Parts: sequence; structure tokens; C-alpha cells
Amino acid sequence: MDITVFYTFLPHTDPDASLAFYRDVLGFEVRNDVGYDGMRWITVGPPGGSGTSIVLTPPVADPGVTEEERRVISEMMAKGTYAAVTLAAKDLDAVFERLQARGADVVQEPIDQPYGVRDCAFRDPAGNLIRINEMS
Repeated sequence: MDITVFYTFLPHTDPDASLAFYRDVLGFEVRNDVGYDGMRWITVGPPGGSGTSIVLTPPVADPGVTEEERRVISEMMAKGTYAAVTLAAKDLDAVFERLQARGADVVQEPIDQPYGVRDCAFRDPAGNLIRINEMS
């Protein structure tokens, strides 16, 4: 069986701030930018068309979400505990320094984890946790 990751969703609270972070700070390319009924979905991904994308989406666009669920989602996003993604880079230290210089919100500097991974972490403008692992 040949299965791969095509895209994943991360919520945004401010589409313009999220677009600036993923495009200008992370260096991702914009693959799609769609507005509908006052909401906006932005698809970004690594340059070069790897096929893997992140869709930045309004967090409560689903009509089946209750008001209580909307409140909980908003609270979790504000705390940075609602969504996360793990990326990978060959030169973690260089990526960390570039993102830090571009004003990214640092959560964790590069470190060798006890479970065998070297990584760092940032938050995007919506509070999503962005971990970056060093590829070996």
C-alpha cells in the first residue's frame, strides 16, 4: 500500500497574520487562498511542490460545532493547546536562527531530547505549536 500525507489542517485566528508567518517567516509557498462567507482558507506548503500542504482554516467553520465547543476551542487556541504540527529540517540550528531573527515566537530552543530527537519549537500567530525536528 502506498499512502502519504497530502494535507493537514491548522486553525487560524487572523488569516493575514497566519499567511505572513507561513509565507514570510517559514518560507512556505502559497498554494491556494480561498474566501467564502467572510471566512478564509489558505493552503501553504514547502517550496518545490512536495505535495504535502497545510490548510490554515477558520477554527469553527463547521456548522455542527456548538457554542460551547466554540468557546472551548477558542480557549484552547489561546493557550496553544488546540493544534500542532511537526516539521523537519536538515540544519535545525540554521532554521532556528532564521525563524528567531524573523520574529517567530520561540517556545523551545534546539535541544537533544531524551527520546532521541533533536528539535525546537515555535508558536504561530494563532497559538499552534510548530515543532521542527532535525533530519538525520
